Amino acid sequence: MPYFQCRLATDEGRTFTRPFFAPSVEECREHFESEGFCVLSIRRDWRRIQVPLRPFQTRIKERDFILFNQELVALIKAGYPILKSIEIIASRVKNVHFKELLMRIEGEVRAGKSLSEAFLPFEDIFSKVYTASLMAGERSGNLAGTLSRYIGYAKVVSQTKSRIRSALTYPTLLLVFSFLLLGVLLNFVLPRFSQFYRDFEAELPSITRMLMSFALSLRNNYPFILGVFILFFLIYFQLRKKEKFQVLKDRIKLKIPYGGPIWLESGVSLFSRTLSLLLGGGISLLSSIDIARQSVPNRYLVTRMSGVSDEIKNGESLSESLARTNFFPLLALDMIRVGETSANLEGMLTDVAEVYDERIRSRIDTFVSLIEPVIIIFMGMIVAAMLLAVYLPIFNIIRIAR
Repeated sequence: MPYFQCRLATDEGRTFTRPFFAPSVEECREHFESEGFCVLSIRRDWRRIQVPLRPFQTRIKERDFILFNQELVALIKAGYPILKSIEIIASRVKNVHFKELLMRIEGEVRAGKSLSEAFLPFEDIFSKVYTASLMAGERSGNLAGTLSRYIGYAKVVSQTKSRIRSALTYPTLLLVFSFLLLGVLLNFVLPRFSQFYRDFEAELPSITRMLMSFALSLRNNYPFILGVFILFFLIYFQLRKKEKFQVLKDRIKLKIPYGGPIWLESGVSLFSRTLSLLLGGGISLLSSIDIARQSVPNRYLVTRMSGVSDEIKNGESLSESLARTNFFPLLALDMIRVGETSANLEGMLTDVAEVYDERIRSRIDTFVSLIEPVIIIFMGMIVAAMLLAVYLPIFNIIRIAR
């Protein structure tokens, strides 16, 4: 949506200019006329044209969405109506895509829809958990309290995701720099030494000959290798949105040593925390399970839980239904069973999430402490092999010269 420069006049005759972000000139005019201003002129503000850099600006950051909800809760508690609260927050949002969505939601609320109904068409962006929380808050008459619970939930989930990303960032950077170093040595350093040894007609050691032949094959087949990588990524981007491919990929992720348990336990934690949030908001167990199941990021685990709702409808307990998925840990099942028998399922699900969040933190810390020396040793072996390949022939040349 574009920005407009609107020249306005008040009832007292004072004129001023105000920028406004709107889908069209008509909506811009309607907005200011509803506020009691006389609209003198509206023109497009070309100086403030903003082109979203996909996929960066079209993506709503988690911290921005959490901040939006915190401001919304504060304004509701201060006595502001929902429509005015969204209008105030939307005027300060910097992300163009987020601002446009909020203005659409504002228009839906202005037309008479509830807040949950206005967010419903965008639940793929804001998640089904959020729209369900809004609905629960509206039904209970305590929207601010329900949103506060959601904010706490969103912060914990965001921290867990950030912790996993941070744990993977450092080893990934080390591996990338290792391969870059290897590429520089193979393509620029070793070929120069090869010409130098050839001038001396020295017999090269086997490790040097192997690395030389590997470097020459890389240089000669560079276009073919690059084409294979490009073809691989094109195929991957074509397949990544297909359901079967996502399920297969997530199933393979669970079999990765040490990483698989982290993804599994994070799925259990997220499912438990989401289910606890929805049950606390007054949503029924069956509806909550379907929403909580979709909140799990691993598509393979989602498919394994597809029959839980049907089993509960047939009279099974939640713990028994989850046990048939064959991936829920025994500790989690025992804690859920205790929550069912003690009529404290909501609280026990929160405890399950806390237990597995702590286990994830411990696993990530251990993973980082183990992966760093492994990668450093790997880089040291690469450097040692390069040094041997370069300096062993020099020692042979010195011996022959003597």
